[in-house]
Amino acid sequence: MDHREHQENTPEIDVDDLDELLRNGSVRVLDVREDWEFRRRRVPGATSVPMSRLTAQVGTLPREKPYAVICESGSRSLAATDFLLSRGFEGTVSVRGGTSAWARAGRPTEKD
Repeated sequence: MDHREHQENTPEIDVDDLDELLRNGSVRVLDVREDWEFRRRRVPGATSVPMSRLTAQVGTLPREKPYAVICESGSRSLAATDFLLSRGFEGTVSVRGGTSAWARAGRPTEKD
């Protein structure tokens, strides 16, 4: 999957929207960064499936809630969102600005 190509109309939310969706429990956060990036800093409760493994692991993803897809800055998440939407994951959105924007906004992060 080429993470530089995505649809022009990929649905996006910002970190404030993500915070609200997490507070009311209406989304799951899917982090598509590499394992080392995920271990370094992540949105609390995020699930890690790196872009390189997303195609192989898409069948294992629960579907009970929509996904908010996040990466470091927002480019990989756009491509991953398009992919998930094409596979029937309705309501999936990309998080604009990624984990960097989340941390810059003073939101809590976890690390290993």
